[in-house]
Amino acid sequence: MSSAVGGVLVARMHRFVWGGGAAPILMAVVNTTPDSFSDGGLHHSAEAAIAHGKQCIRDGAGILDIGGESTRPGAVSVAPAEQIARTHAAIAALAAHTPVSIDTTNAEVARAAFAAGACIVNDVSAATDDPNIVDAACACGAAIVLMHRLVNPDSDRWSTEHDSRRTYEDVVRDVRDWLGARIDAVVRAGMSRECIAIDPGLGFGKDVQQNLALITRLDEFAELGVPVLVGASRKSFLGAITAETDPARRDAASVAAALVAASNGAAILRVHAVRDHAHALATWSALRRKD
Repeated sequence: MSSAVGGVLVARMHRFVWGGGAAPILMAVVNTTPDSFSDGGLHHSAEAAIAHGKQCIRDGAGILDIGGESTRPGAVSVAPAEQIARTHAAIAALAAHTPVSIDTTNAEVARAAFAAGACIVNDVSAATDDPNIVDAACACGAAIVLMHRLVNPDSDRWSTEHDSRRTYEDVVRDVRDWLGARIDAVVRAGMSRECIAIDPGLGFGKDVQQNLALITRLDEFAELGVPVLVGASRKSFLGAITAETDPARRDAASVAAALVAASNGAAILRVHAVRDHAHALATWSALRRKD
């Protein structure tokens, strides 16, 4: 992405500057779920989630992404009431310290999160599971992240094997065009373009080479004119590259992918190991700085 491309992402009272040479914002993963692929159960209680969120802020996170439903391949859906019960206390406590995103595809959950103080909804269905989520965000001026995926998590068993379900004519162009159509759809539904970010959905119905193409050609999303979020952290395609089966041991690979994404225009990086990414980005920024 050219350094000339950039703008502001508006999320209620928050303004996030992106592009134009700005370093990416770190969005920390705060799962309040028992079954997330990397840290399921570690922060399941409200107390643990709040403590983890505060540590992420100290480590350099600019946004906390709190979720009560896993989106890992094979995950089953969680009722809205349970998602709200899992996330409400953490959102209410942490939103007083830093911007908070709610990771959900459900409008009811989003409304409850906004009432508790969240300012972004991170929707892995790009507002296709529950179109009312757009109205929920618009009603309070919240931002929305629209992510590309081919299938729901409960039917997506990720594999390094070729799968006809994941066949694209050109993965970057196809994902970009699909996200462009989703941007147009939510704008027609009343969302301000300044409140929209997109996510190419690494690992969601893409094989290893397709994920790599999305990272290395991320600058091709610039024409959509909205900030791009990249979530490579600890994902299975990195495990396939490194032969590392334990997601928690993929942080070095995650940082490498994040730096390439940053170099190609990522505005937001969704990460687990916040401190490692913050230190890497600080070094990346210093190396890019001209005298």
